[in-house]
Amino acid sequence: MFFSRSILSVTLAALLAVASAQDFQVTVPSSDHWWVAQSINSIAWTCSTAPAQTFTILIANTDVNILPQPQAIIAIENNFDCSKTITQDQANYAAGSGYTVLLADPLNNTHVYATSQPFEIKPLGSAYPPQTTDSSASSAASTGSQTSGSAAPTSSGSSSSSNTTTSDAMSLRVALGGMTAAAVAVAGLIMA
Repeated sequence: MFFSRSILSVTLAALLAVASAQDFQVTVPSSDHWWVAQSINSIAWTCSTAPAQTFTILIANTDVNILPQPQAIIAIENNFDCSKTITQDQANYAAGSGYTVLLADPLNNTHVYATSQPFEIKPLGSAYPPQTTDSSASSAASTGSQTSGSAAPTSSGSSSSSNTTTSDAMSLRVALGGMTAAAVAVAGLIMA
């Protein structure tokens, strides 16, 4: 009986760890928040759900002619920062689409914790995306957290809208519900 409960405990802990890691997201850049080539840009992530205290920030592109393999922008970034300003030298990539930012294990860059939505790098001199704000920006400001709402270096707030937040919460509930059902099924098999 003790063996069965310890297996159940380990299974539940693993399922909860997976759910937490799935909620870890890169919020900027995104399809709505592009970068401008050779300019100051931003990266932001949901730091409260990070699976690690530090990670490497990489940039990749689906077109291997533009970027043959992911390249590190920042070797080791602290999770608690919640966002990072990327300098002109770090954002020295060709204008184009299909870029993604990856947050990965510093010791094994193939172990990716989170990937941004595909985004575009616009040519030098292009306008930054419009700034956005929502309720998470207010809560971040009141807790002293630093977040970034767009690629513009002077922005504040979060890139997600109320609809995205609601959709993310519903997705998490569905994922947790499925994991709970799986854990109950495993527990039933162990107890039988």
